[in-house]
Amino acid sequence: MSGRVVVVGGGLAGAKTVEALRERGFDGSVVLLGAERERPYERPPLSKGYLTGSDEREQAFVHAPEWYAAHDVDLRLAVTVTAIDRGSREVVDSDGTRTGYDHLVLATGSEPRRLDVPGGDLDGVVTLRTLADSDRLREQLARVAGSGGRVVVVGGGWIGLEVAAAARTAGCDVTVLVRDPAPLLAVLGERLAHAFADLHREHGVDLRTLVDVRALQPAQPGGTAVGAVELADGTRLDAALVVVGIGAAPRSGLARDAGLAVGADGGIEVDSGLRSSDPHVLAVGDLAAVDHPFLGERVRVEHWDAALHHGATAAATIVGADEPYDRLPYFFTDQYDLGMEYTGWPGSQGYDEVVVRGDEAARELVAFWLRQGRVVAGMNVNVWDVVDDVQALIRSRAVVRPERLADPGVPLADLAR
Repeated sequence: MSGRVVVVGGGLAGAKTVEALRERGFDGSVVLLGAERERPYERPPLSKGYLTGSDEREQAFVHAPEWYAAHDVDLRLAVTVTAIDRGSREVVDSDGTRTGYDHLVLATGSEPRRLDVPGGDLDGVVTLRTLADSDRLREQLARVAGSGGRVVVVGGGWIGLEVAAAARTAGCDVTVLVRDPAPLLAVLGERLAHAFADLHREHGVDLRTLVDVRALQPAQPGGTAVGAVELADGTRLDAALVVVGIGAAPRSGLARDAGLAVGADGGIEVDSGLRSSDPHVLAVGDLAAVDHPFLGERVRVEHWDAALHHGATAAATIVGADEPYDRLPYFFTDQYDLGMEYTGWPGSQGYDEVVVRGDEAARELVAFWLRQGRVVAGMNVNVWDVVDDVQALIRSRAVVRPERLADPGVPLADLAR
């Protein structure tokens, strides 16, 4: 198949899309436009192994530097696309350059939400999204640890907790501020969320729940560097560094300006082949709100697994193959000595029961979220090689008695039968 495919976004989703096109035998022109100066890289190491110093920088990159030329991919870095001209099928970058396409794949990802309070723009108030962010944060954590200062993490999601663990590993005093009664409450529910709260407290984190930030204050009157966090109740916390981890927003402005269908949460609405409302424009990764054939609703997942696998579906669609994206959502985290994998999707209908097998006190367990007796999601904590069985159980839609789910003597593989 010939023609030109332009991919906008130089992250994992964009890199895997161009890789999949070449693997599919697409012999047309492939252009990959990335806003950063770095070639495409994966983001999980930025808050995990690379941030803690256990992984080398080079491990984060998707491909070796020479891969793009070797596969005839026109990689253009430090290029910001400012508009999509659907009429002429061209994208326009900040220099006014127009690049034509037969198919356009949007892979621009998401951007961290900022803390919208007085002092939110002070020096030392940071977010984590890019490799450069992670480089700076590593240096800042070392500096704070050396000076005896405190890191305050605002937000108790995955990024916030992983940064808190990295900061403690670096030797920093750490406070985590969470609006909810426990971190990860919306994702895991009360029982499992409190397990993560206990984990961080056991590692010396000052975890404060049901709190709001009123303002950030400079270290010196009239200064530009952050020195304290003021809570809504008037409490003042000294802070040499403030890390904001309150979620991310999809970078869907290009799509919205071009008149594509965009959902209320900013996700680009795509079908199971990842086509947007314009069949010549596809979306992958954090951007894509996929009409999921198994789950029966739109699903937008801001995690590594979607970025890793969307590209294969996009490439299949472009070359004319019918291969709907129906992977179950999956994500993972590493914090201290805890490793976790989560798969499935309770969705808009939620769940009505949580069943745990294993040792909660030792944090070696598999948890199941059920709706009407059927498993809709599962999480394994420090228990490995069970994700395939959990996914098979979810896909079976089998009604399972809770006592069988909770019994370690019943093989997981048998529950789907």
